[in-house]
Amino acid sequence: VQLQASGGGLVQPGGSLRLACVASGTIFSINSMGWYRQAPGKQRDLVALITRDGVTTYADSAKDRFTISRDSAKNTVYLQMDSLKPGDTAVYYCKADLRQRHRFTPLETYWGEGTQVTVSS
Repeated sequence: VQLQASGGGLVQPGGSLRLACVASGTIFSINSMGWYRQAPGKQRDLVALITRDGVTTYADSAKDRFTISRDSAKNTVYLQMDSLKPGDTAVYYCKADLRQRHRFTPLETYWGEGTQVTVSS
């Protein structure tokens, strides 16, 4: 299984970016997909998470500015980020909790390599 994230870049404060993450490989079902971020010298923290039922969870810093969504048919999760601030600068990682072969396969966690988001004027 591989997770490929894209959409990062340099944006001015107040701007927007849309991240995408595609999961590929042997996948039976995806339980949840999410976005985490890690700034230099800091731990990796949750930004937003979405379950296969569409239930979403957001970090306080992301509420009202970020929107997570998913296309289950494409095994893809998106993160729409609006009103970006310099404090949002970090490497953004996507994560998937999934079963590979059938319903009784253990749930496993996979991480993408990350995409850099820099918010600066």
